[in-house]
Amino acid sequence: MRAWLVFLLLALAGARAAVAAPAFEDTMAQRTLACTACHGKEGRAAPDGFYPRIAGKPAGYLYNQLLNFRDGRRHYGLMARLLDPLSDAYLLEIAQHFAALDLPYPPPQPAKATPEQLQRGHQLVTKGDAAFKLPACAQCHGERLTGAQPTTPGLLGLPRDYLNAQLGAWRTGQRRAHAPDCMAFVARQLTPDDLTAVAAWLSSQPLPSDTHPAAALPGQLPLECGSAQRPAGRQP
Repeated sequence: MRAWLVFLLLALAGARAAVAAPAFEDTMAQRTLACTACHGKEGRAAPDGFYPRIAGKPAGYLYNQLLNFRDGRRHYGLMARLLDPLSDAYLLEIAQHFAALDLPYPPPQPAKATPEQLQRGHQLVTKGDAAFKLPACAQCHGERLTGAQPTTPGLLGLPRDYLNAQLGAWRTGQRRAHAPDCMAFVARQLTPDDLTAVAAWLSSQPLPSDTHPAAALPGQLPLECGSAQRPAGRQP
């Protein structure tokens, strides 16, 4: 009698599990669940500030970063293992999927900096510093700082810790891009205090009403930048 009861309970549990199991859909949204497990629902960003938003970024930028992780220009073991078996064409599909997502941004972080630091950050982002041969961030990342098609990411809506970490990675060579690596040059020209000021100012700014990347930059880039180009033979 007890054996039959145990069997019945196991059968009921199995039936409930079968009913609760989500249906398999052969869609890019389901195939990229491994991405959103870290980067947040639909790629909106993780709450810990370490995994950035990927939803709505330019497809060319996302594609370049997937190639960089897979090919060793950026170093993060989990990303490298996930991407290593994937073809260029499939990486492009992933990039285009997330680029097409049009989702709202969360409010900016409260500023954790002195007024002097925020003023310095604002100056560097919007005007640069000729004495240090630093162009303004807005010259490359767009006047609204929301990026530009096809390969330039936005800077607003990113956590301060993430911005600090990425600028630091460029300074130390842990993050690289196609040569000439303009961001490595910029990061190495920034003093540690200026790096902190830039990250604090950017992370505390509200996003404009139009958060989409600009169709193109208004003028020529102030530096030669390999990451602004699509890799040869790998056109999105």
